[in-house]
Amino acid sequence: MRYTFVFILLLILIGCQTADPGYQGPVNARGSEFPYPQLSDYGFFVGALQEQQPNEGVLPYELITPLFTDYAHKARFVWMPTGKKATVNAEGTVQFPDEAVLIKTFYYPANFRRPEAKHDLVETRLLMKVDGSWQAYTYVWNDDHTDAKLNIVGDYQDVTWIDLDGQKQRIQYVVPNKNQCKSCHNRKQELQPIGPKVRNLNQTITYADGPANQLDKWQALGYLEWEGQAQNAMAVADWDAPTSGTLHERALAYLDINCGHCHHPEGPAHTTGLYLQADQSNGTKLGLCKTPVAAGKGSGGRTYSIVPGEPDSSILVYRMEDTDPGIMMPELGRVVRHEEGIALIREWIAAMDEACE
Repeated sequence: MRYTFVFILLLILIGCQTADPGYQGPVNARGSEFPYPQLSDYGFFVGALQEQQPNEGVLPYELITPLFTDYAHKARFVWMPTGKKATVNAEGTVQFPDEAVLIKTFYYPANFRRPEAKHDLVETRLLMKVDGSWQAYTYVWNDDHTDAKLNIVGDYQDVTWIDLDGQKQRIQYVVPNKNQCKSCHNRKQELQPIGPKVRNLNQTITYADGPANQLDKWQALGYLEWEGQAQNAMAVADWDAPTSGTLHERALAYLDINCGHCHHPEGPAHTTGLYLQADQSNGTKLGLCKTPVAAGKGSGGRTYSIVPGEPDSSILVYRMEDTDPGIMMPELGRVVRHEEGIALIREWIAAMDEACE
């Protein structure tokens, strides 16, 4: 009996030594050069990698209003180093500690009317905070979806799907290179996350152990140190849900996530004077009757960024509708028009009753 106990104890110890502990941070290289060559090297997920089942310490999260990327669906996760917490700055942006990782997988369901069925994994992007600075690493999935390989030079992937109307769609999806990642995630010439803000996280989602508000969940797990309370904090409108806010609030939520990271006082487009944040109350900064700082084909011969009541005369709509790289906005992250987003902004402008002098 004694020897049986010792044998069982040995098996337990061996199991503990060989079990995958999951990602431990950049200081533990897991036998590979950092950044790791394969997504599987990190141990973010358990089981079949393509199932995206998070390992211990990896928490899924969702944005109320997400960035549009050529109709791709996205699975988001956050990993936090043990004993460290994120904080919130005065703007409501989550400030992550060193070694934190944001994980985002881009995929296309074969049929958008059955999004949980067969899907095509395209890329997984990692934003990793190392030595105080964010680094972006992109992993492109192989054809059989068993793993994803590090790619820093960019790529093109042929993607097809059946849309919600039952129509077959086909695009050449663009995987950005490392420099392109920085051009969008740019704040004061430094790489920064775009989506994780209090107002964009303040919603209830379903976790493995049941539904919970994301901000409450992060605090309960020790991921977030914040003096506020989710029930008293602002939540951005869901641009695609008419009951979540007014037309104006939904339009600003859409512009915030899709345009506001560049069109911000500290963003790459700060010289335009066009600042598209969800809480923006200055009509001129939103573009109402505002002339562009630079003309050219990007204006389409139009005079103002927004002409109230006239979406066809507004530069904002013109650039959203175009797919010419020298005209379209956003400049990166799409090769097709976002028809539903355009329809929202058109409706918003058409409902304005001001007049430009």
